[in-house]
Amino acid sequence: MTKATVGIIMGSRSDLGIMEEAADVLKELGIDYELTVVSAHRTPERMFNYAQNAAERGLKIIIAGAGGAAHLPGMVASITHLPVIGVPVKSSNSIDGWDSVLSILQMPNGIPVATVALNAAKNAGILAAQILGTSDGKIAERVIKFKSDLKNKIEESAENLKAEGYPSSF
Repeated sequence: MTKATVGIIMGSRSDLGIMEEAADVLKELGIDYELTVVSAHRTPERMFNYAQNAAERGLKIIIAGAGGAAHLPGMVASITHLPVIGVPVKSSNSIDGWDSVLSILQMPNGIPVATVALNAAKNAGILAAQILGTSDGKIAERVIKFKSDLKNKIEESAENLKAEGYPSSF
């Protein structure tokens, strides 16, 4: 088993459908990760132990997804020196997701949490890869290729629309 460099945690198993998107992009980019449930409210000791021991276990970045009050990313960031990327999750008990967004976004000075858009775990995975790529040339190359592939897909879509007869002067 390889050693994970990115930890993906979520406040509830119901967040897995969203948080798997971070895992999928990390897998695509060849970055080892771990994924588990850690609740700030229901298992605070587990959260504390996870965050306190993350760097010692080899993690370099933590992606934390949470819905509702969404305290998990901020609480983890208050315990570890590692960068934390927060993913606000629109959950069944949320106020259209805004409570999660604001809970993660509005951190006090000294406890930063990088925050992606609502349900945007894929962007959290990409951001984690970009951060790791600043000190690992192989990861940087894979991120550059990933972004180039995105560009190529859009260019191809535009050409396909033209070929299907949709008017465009661009």
